[in-house]
Amino acid sequence: MMEQRHILALAGGVGGGKFARGLTAVLPPEDLTIVVNTADDFVHLGLHVSPDVDSVMYAVADLNDPVRGWGLAGETWAFMDALDRLGGETWFRLGDRDLATHVLRTQLLAANQSLSQVTAHIAQQLGIRHAIAPMSDAPVRSIVDTDEGPLPFQDYFVRRQCAPVFRGIELSGGTVATPSPSLSRAMLIATAIVITPSNPFVSIDPILAVKGVRDARQRRRIPVVAVSPIVGGNAVKGPLAKMMRELGLDVSSASIARHYGDLVDGWIIDEADRADASAIEAIGVSVRISATLMRSVEDRARLAGEAIDFAAGLANARQSQWTSGPSSRSSRLG
Repeated sequence: MMEQRHILALAGGVGGGKFARGLTAVLPPEDLTIVVNTADDFVHLGLHVSPDVDSVMYAVADLNDPVRGWGLAGETWAFMDALDRLGGETWFRLGDRDLATHVLRTQLLAANQSLSQVTAHIAQQLGIRHAIAPMSDAPVRSIVDTDEGPLPFQDYFVRRQCAPVFRGIELSGGTVATPSPSLSRAMLIATAIVITPSNPFVSIDPILAVKGVRDARQRRRIPVVAVSPIVGGNAVKGPLAKMMRELGLDVSSASIARHYGDLVDGWIIDEADRADASAIEAIGVSVRISATLMRSVEDRARLAGEAIDFAAGLANARQSQWTSGPSSRSSRLG
């Protein structure tokens, strides 16, 4: 393990939330920053909704609904039922308890608090001690390119249930958005980056598109470990497998690894995808095989610990390369 460490975790929604819960189980608050995608944020019924941020916060606070995979456990739906009777929009369901989060967020944003400040406040009220932050305080929005034309992300994902053929993502505001204060600080002090098992196209790529994020990683040369969101040749949850097929990609951990390329130094893949290991190693990165399905808090903590240990090993190997002489510095870590 690294003597001094700070882990920067990049997270999307459900899978990111589960893994983030594992990280909070094995790391003290001062050693972890969880940065969450906000490109799927949108305004609905006049409220600012941050689906991925909320999924991660609820999971870390042990408040998430494990059956639906999103929202709060023990949720009720009186508001949606009343809205339906009045002829309102009900395609995006807001539970009664979850509604309080969106109302408060909207109120605080209207009072000129930043999204970072609002997120920190809500997390604290939920009893979360670890830092959870948006990728940027500036608006970044995913526009899905489909066979039916461009669609706002939530229209594609929820209203249309991912039915249109996926062609790619365009980020509105992504190239000019600057990192949130927590992301900026973490990029300066992090000893490793961990990419959670989230959808690369809609959850992780938007974070990586924020101005300066990729450059900061290259400049500091810290190891990046990623957990594959593919298990047994399929996505654990969500539309990732459908997206990959519609892009002409094999649904495999090897395809995910090729998507990220040399950004990632080490991949954790599931035992069921052991056959992908050689293809991933062929692109010059290390592979660790594990059980990546996270059915319990214990599973999440174990997998998070493995990722941290993996990153520490990669960091130590890199340090050895740079201290063993000029000839070794030209070889690639892997």
